[in-house]
Amino acid sequence: MKRFARLVAELDETTRADEKVSALVRYFAEAEPADAAWAVWLLGGARPRRLVPVRRLAEWAMAESGTPAWLFDESYRAVGDLAETIALLLPAAPDPPDVPLCVWIEERLLPLEGEPEDVQRRAVARAWREMDAPERFLWNKLITGGFRAGVARSLLVHALARVGGLDEAVLAHRLAGAWEPRPELFQRLLSPEAADARVSRAYPFFLAESLEGDPAELGEPGEWQAEWLWDGIRAQLVRRGGRTTLWSRAGESVTERFPELEETAALLPDGTVLDGEIVAWRDGAPLPLAHLRRRLGRARLTPKVMADVPVVFMAHDVLELDGADVRERPLAWRRMRLEALLEATPAAARLLVSPTVAAEGWDAVRAAHGRAREVGAGGLVLKRLDAPYGVGRERGAWWKWKARPFTVDAVLVYAQPGRGRRAALHADYTFAVRDGDELVPFARADAGLSDEEVARLDAWIRHHTVEKFGPVRAVHPEQVFELAFEGIEPSPRHKSGVAVRSPRILRWRADKAAADADTLAALRELMERG
Repeated sequence: MKRFARLVAELDETTRADEKVSALVRYFAEAEPADAAWAVWLLGGARPRRLVPVRRLAEWAMAESGTPAWLFDESYRAVGDLAETIALLLPAAPDPPDVPLCVWIEERLLPLEGEPEDVQRRAVARAWREMDAPERFLWNKLITGGFRAGVARSLLVHALARVGGLDEAVLAHRLAGAWEPRPELFQRLLSPEAADARVSRAYPFFLAESLEGDPAELGEPGEWQAEWLWDGIRAQLVRRGGRTTLWSRAGESVTERFPELEETAALLPDGTVLDGEIVAWRDGAPLPLAHLRRRLGRARLTPKVMADVPVVFMAHDVLELDGADVRERPLAWRRMRLEALLEATPAAARLLVSPTVAAEGWDAVRAAHGRAREVGAGGLVLKRLDAPYGVGRERGAWWKWKARPFTVDAVLVYAQPGRGRRAALHADYTFAVRDGDELVPFARADAGLSDEEVARLDAWIRHHTVEKFGPVRAVHPEQVFELAFEGIEPSPRHKSGVAVRSPRILRWRADKAAADADTLAALRELMERG
């Protein structure tokens, strides 16, 4: 448990991917299989359900530490996290034993479910007395169901592949589906026998760089192909050995989430790998990305969900034909083969070729870019016709030219502590727009301000707080910020009636007052214009 608690702390203290991977490699290289299996389960996104109400946990912690309620409340407001507050207030354990993670979970944590309150209290208090502060923090997170892994699944796969000396596609394939935290499964996970994933293995994805300047800077327009940038899930469709696997860019198999694509792909010849986008699609047009998220977020995929959110695989490249790797061929050759392949496959309703944009010169490309939102696209992708399919981001061959973002001026109404190196500052903000005499919250954002601006705003927030809700502060509605976001759509779950995608702060509008901020009606007008 000590080792895993230390790992969780290391993951939380850095935002650098290489440092997170190094910490993971160190842990899994040393951990016993029984502990490592639970670590994979937890870091992969699973967590025990809440076993003890947080109210009880706080009461027990006050009694165990001798902390009066007023001081506990003040400490909680200062720290902003209940699990951390309890871990800091409890007296230090004199000589805490190093109990394995699997024992803490299987013998001490999970048996608490359904037990009477007095039994739970004795067990929790005993656990606190046998743990150091990092272990207590982790224990509290697990017992309340609030554990969050500070690591992307792709980094977990990368680290495990390094530990086992295996291909990342092998690890991703073995982790696909429901992972059970058993030691024999962890040992099998790192087994050198890789035959189980050879058939379904994907290729490394080729990624586009963002185009910031004018496309004319790229050279002659005849050397480039322009495609629509679709809002969906980037994926590779692998058809080998009589079976189909859909791999996301994060290295996860999403095959089971799209059974209709798996069924349709069976019409492709064996030895075919396509690169493309899974897009929510109805009546010949894309649906907003939120529809796809609704489908992915369902625990159980039902016929109704599939009917409500139909999908297509929008193929834009072919990487393997008849079992031969064709990535080194120029894009023009691959595109011709892709079109011929799908034209010969009777699956037009679900397997589509991403259309190119008919544009004779850069003026036409600019015009197409300007109408991207009209066709439901997020912009354009520009690709050199003579370029091979590369690995990762190779500057110069593929450029992503996003449509101009939506922008509004909004008022800061709430703030709470940020994450990582900004955890001690109020760096996570909620913004509102005007609706008559009322301010209606509609977006949260924590990106876009410099460190100096965050520090200056934090000082302002502390002096202009009107109310506190745990770690959240309501502030005087005075500060105006220009926000940018990539999409907007109706949302019955939000008071504003709208939801925005990827909100971020463009600039602090010190020149504007709250009365100058945009209105909810303006937001709805943006939504209607699409």
